[in-house]
Amino acid sequence: MKIKRFEFNMFPVNCYVLSDETQEAVVIDPGCFYDEEKQTLKNYIVTNNLTVKHLLNTHLHLDHIFGNPFMLKEFGVQAEANQEDEYWLESAPKQSRMFGFQLKEEPVPLGKYLHDGDQITFGHTTLEAIHVPGHSPGSLVYYCKQAGCLFSGDVLFQGSIGRADLAGGNFDELKENICSRLFVLPNETIVYPGHGAPTTIGIEKAENPFFR
Repeated sequence: MKIKRFEFNMFPVNCYVLSDETQEAVVIDPGCFYDEEKQTLKNYIVTNNLTVKHLLNTHLHLDHIFGNPFMLKEFGVQAEANQEDEYWLESAPKQSRMFGFQLKEEPVPLGKYLHDGDQITFGHTTLEAIHVPGHSPGSLVYYCKQAGCLFSGDVLFQGSIGRADLAGGNFDELKENICSRLFVLPNETIVYPGHGAPTTIGIEKAENPFFR
């Protein structure tokens, strides 16, 4: 599986494009806000002759969904995410004003709800959705056992964990779910987070200050 990472928007968010030898692809968290960012993502997909089979959101906080309308318009794919985060879509315009800017496009509805244990397939590759609430009620981590990696959104970072002070967040729940759902995976599993640099499950179990 090929993994391409983009860093988009003012927050900034990691957007991932996953593809395999079939040229089928998945886009995770299209945070592209500015026009040039949207074109960068489109150009990568088109230049590599990729067919986007799924658009996945790890959760529905503002910074991770900016590009959902663009992906629907350009590639005809609606976002898939957990229903428990759906209320964030309605509040997105209000959130943006709180941060001092206006959304360029209204959020679009989800095309499909994902649940814990769901399998997402593209080409010869399979991702498993793992529900890890705490940062948000519907936070999902996408785990690829074949490639030995996961995409953690804002659940787990290099040396840190997601904030739990936003609506629906729960600090104790987040820590407990990371331990019970993610730290049981192989130590060599690469963690690709929603912000910042990649890490591994083993490193975070041993060194993350929130678990000492």
